[in-house]
Amino acid sequence: MQNSLFDESPQSQAGLIQTSGNFVAPMTPQPECIALAEALPAKVRLGTSSWNYPGWNGLVWNGDYTESNLSRHGLAAYGQHPLFRTVSIDRSFYRPLNLAQFAQYAAQVSNDFRFVVKAPSLVTDALVRDDSGRGRRANANFLNAADAVQLFAEPALQGLQHKLGALVFQISPLPAHWLAQMPKLIDRLHLLLKSIPDLKSIAPDGVVAVEVRDPQWLTPQFVAALRDTGATYCMGLHAKMPRISEQLPILRALWPRPFVCRWNLNPVHGAFGYEDAKDAYEPYDKIIDPDIETRMALVKVISGTASGGQNVFVTLSNKAEGSAPLSVIELARALKGNS
Repeated sequence: MQNSLFDESPQSQAGLIQTSGNFVAPMTPQPECIALAEALPAKVRLGTSSWNYPGWNGLVWNGDYTESNLSRHGLAAYGQHPLFRTVSIDRSFYRPLNLAQFAQYAAQVSNDFRFVVKAPSLVTDALVRDDSGRGRRANANFLNAADAVQLFAEPALQGLQHKLGALVFQISPLPAHWLAQMPKLIDRLHLLLKSIPDLKSIAPDGVVAVEVRDPQWLTPQFVAALRDTGATYCMGLHAKMPRISEQLPILRALWPRPFVCRWNLNPVHGAFGYEDAKDAYEPYDKIIDPDIETRMALVKVISGTASGGQNVFVTLSNKAEGSAPLSVIELARALKGNS
């Protein structure tokens, strides 16, 4: 499939592909990808979750590169794909990034590019976890407003400047006994959101979004906290959460706001199937489990939001269908067919 979408680049034809150092050769897109990009509404930005996948050779890169090399130098090549006008910076979830690191990312992409950035788990996870992801103890910094500003919002805003699209607070699954404390947790989240500095003067397209992994968050109190602070809801397409139709009432209650969506995991793998999806889909070079139901439901939300004059930021994971770049292409095709 990928070979029908991309031609060999001039570098490949000349046998000059660099697979080390600080250069990553992009693929030359087929006319269809350019046409799909031109057909998308200007308000709609599609992209992937991270960009450091060697298996995207022939889809995004033209050459065999290591994951480390792509992590450091692949963003500039990624940004040359006509359909990629956003990307989710996921590494910031594992360790806070500083202003200089964000500025380096911003320097590698065009002025029209916008970043979706995940807040550090230091702020968004109720538990401190070990390397295997197992929770070890309560996190004293959970939903700490000062940390959210100093370790995340301020460096991201100052580093990315107008290329900031969405600051996403993805709140990890809560311990079961915490679910009964939801009103108190929403109050804490409300205070955090109120502490975030105004984005618009520096990043006119910037929005704060909250993604959750427990449906117990989705209450009128949660909606009121988002509405009061100008934040929006990040629709998380993950087996831990209800399907799109059941999350739509939150978006309707907040309208008009930008639409932020992270398509994370195919429901065939279940709520705890991240590792199963990883094993099934690597090296992420083909669609294995097409999720047409989700895709078409997403098309309706994207089209409705953009036609209402609001920005759209949608990022897709390899775990959604098997290959995030190919999923973006299929989503773009569906959007064009719906126009």
